[in-house]
Amino acid sequence: MQGRSLTGKIWVEARWSPWFISGAVLLGLLIAGTAFYPELSGISAQEINVRARLLPPVFLEGGSWDHPLGTDQLGRDIFVRCLVGLRASLFVSLTATLIMFVFGCAVGLWSGYKGGTVDLVLMRLTDVQLSIPAIILAIAVLGVSRPTMPLIIIVLALASWPIYARVSRSIALNERNREYVRAARVLGANDLRIVLLLIAANVVPPLAFVAVLDVARLMIFEAMLSFLGLGIQPPTPSFGTMIADGRTYMINAWWIASMPGVFLFLVLLSLNLLGTAFERARERVYGRTG
Repeated sequence: MQGRSLTGKIWVEARWSPWFISGAVLLGLLIAGTAFYPELSGISAQEINVRARLLPPVFLEGGSWDHPLGTDQLGRDIFVRCLVGLRASLFVSLTATLIMFVFGCAVGLWSGYKGGTVDLVLMRLTDVQLSIPAIILAIAVLGVSRPTMPLIIIVLALASWPIYARVSRSIALNERNREYVRAARVLGANDLRIVLLLIAANVVPPLAFVAVLDVARLMIFEAMLSFLGLGIQPPTPSFGTMIADGRTYMINAWWIASMPGVFLFLVLLSLNLLGTAFERARERVYGRTG
């Protein structure tokens, strides 16, 4: 209960801060745009129109509101492609973050609570995973097989779950001999019930706030993989692929590569604003309770 109470206090502290409001409004606008605009506009992200190729954005001479951010070398609408790319990038990064959060916390909690041989085996497996650089793991797995969206999600999750395992294990080691855990054992609660209902309440809230920033980090990682040709594959647009395609047109059609970068910057800014709001709220709450 203490963990849930602190989580509630952090939420109350964070939700009215200017950091949280700014991040939530910006992220909400981006999500609303990616959810509704591509379908409402009637423009396909894969629709090729050679006659409309390399049209500039609306704020430049020759631009049109039919294509607010211009078109690429094949006449495809950049605004729609950025929104569809944002949809794919958010899905991949959110799913990967959820998987690595749940798996990493489960491994760390069980390892820290049980100790002994279980802790030794699980932590050595975690060390093996930590010893493999994320980019090398991604290139090794995605480079020898066709990069599908499920495989990309698994690779991103594999690259980061040990961080959650390490942090949750350290908290579980401190909590397993507390009075409320001993009382639960005396009352007959089994190990799984104690870990899930008691210790996890003190581990999950602070790590959940960290996961918000990990979504932003994984979006950058996915864009980097797509730039190298190892991320989301055509015809589905992605930020990295669009930036890579626009490299050769930077002189006469700079918007092809720049606009996906602007969208990526905006979504990362919104997530970092939310993460900052939660972090500052956590510091204030723990400062008062500690």
